[in-house]
Amino acid sequence: MGEMEDLCVSECTRCPALVDSRSQIVNGTGPEDADILFVGEGPGAQEDSQGEPFVGRSGSVLDDQLRIVGLDRDTVRITNCVRCRPPENRDPTADELENCRGYLEQEIELLDPDVIVTLGKVPTEHLLDRDVAVTKEAGSVEDVRINGTPRRLLICVHPAATLYDRSQEETFASALERAAELAGVDGSENASGQTRLDGF
Repeated sequence: MGEMEDLCVSECTRCPALVDSRSQIVNGTGPEDADILFVGEGPGAQEDSQGEPFVGRSGSVLDDQLRIVGLDRDTVRITNCVRCRPPENRDPTADELENCRGYLEQEIELLDPDVIVTLGKVPTEHLLDRDVAVTKEAGSVEDVRINGTPRRLLICVHPAATLYDRSQEETFASALERAAELAGVDGSENASGQTRLDGF
């Protein structure tokens, strides 16, 4: 993996509550030359167990929609704001987010993606440093400086939102289409996959 080995955090004890609740550190996955970086909040129970971000139901939703817009999980990078599971799947605290921010910034710097896609409220507000109404702002692109470097950030709802609120499916799909466009991916050959939701 070359440089990206620097991002595989093997030991960290900055957050006592997370050290107690984790079974392992969950690092980002995906190629070191990925054009798109997805950033979630933190590992849940299944991610903590398997050691990979966005597995389980949310991961399946993400994987399916990536295919529909002409992307593949193997061609994007997926990471989280914090790399250890918060107890009871609670939101990471401000201190925990700050403790892990250096790892995220290093990942972004080394990857140098065309676009960063934040999945949900916590990563969006963390990187934009402002309050965000994610469902209203999903699909919008903002220029933001991260560690001194200008980046393009695309706001997106969390894939789990589509499981609890079917009205968010189109919001999620449109945001991922926009991400593919920003990364120069032509998803037209996969457009037929969008008819899969017609029966609902």
